[in-house]
Amino acid sequence: LKAGGVAGVCVDLILFPLDTVKTRLQSPQGFRNAGGFRGIYAGVPSTAIASFPNAAAFFITYENMKSMLHHGSTSYLTPATHMVAASLGEVVACLIRVPSEVVKQRAQVSPSSSTLRILSHTLYHEGIQGLYRGYKSTVLREIPFSLVQFPLWESLKDLWSWKRGHVVDSWQSAVCGAFAGGFAAAVTTPLDVAKTRIMLAKAGSSNASGNVLAALGGIWRTQGLSGLFAGVVPRMAAISLGGFIFLGTYEKTRQLLL
Repeated sequence: LKAGGVAGVCVDLILFPLDTVKTRLQSPQGFRNAGGFRGIYAGVPSTAIASFPNAAAFFITYENMKSMLHHGSTSYLTPATHMVAASLGEVVACLIRVPSEVVKQRAQVSPSSSTLRILSHTLYHEGIQGLYRGYKSTVLREIPFSLVQFPLWESLKDLWSWKRGHVVDSWQSAVCGAFAGGFAAAVTTPLDVAKTRIMLAKAGSSNASGNVLAALGGIWRTQGLSGLFAGVVPRMAAISLGGFIFLGTYEKTRQLLL
């Protein structure tokens, strides 16, 4: 729990500007109208508050499920074990992540409004349901992401360990995490764009219903392939760097604590 929390805080705060650029590129009003490079830390209080419990919830679920599922499983089922554990970890973590993400993204595209003002406005007009708008789309983004990232991360660590004849160091785990995160980020970008549009949609609009396929279809009809992969470069950069910092910090902190 501590290792995951420390890793989450480090990566979220260090890479927040890249996340803001990505959100504004994906927003329906376009990058410049959403704020451009102004107020690049808009929404950071929401992230700062939620990052520790969010990452801690993921890793405590991931490690416990991995431990439970490993008993009696054969080696060829190990990737499936990592997929299931990571997917369940994301479902639990999203209970904390989604309200924070809704407030953060709305602040990122409205840099003149404070995080507290956006939170109170959302609660007043939409209630608690407004804070959880996009939960389904976030889970539908995170599960495919985890299905790619975590088995790939674990496999790369195992391969490196086998080549070197010893368990990988934390920096080597971080390199594996960077590669796995960047690849997973690229292939799941359309789902991330759909999630952003759903969270930023005005109440009562078609995207506000949370239908991921409808959101993807609307983006494809209006902007084509470029719209579906809007923000792919900053997303890959952020998650590659994030994978390096997040998974490397997690391994190092866990080694220090155990």
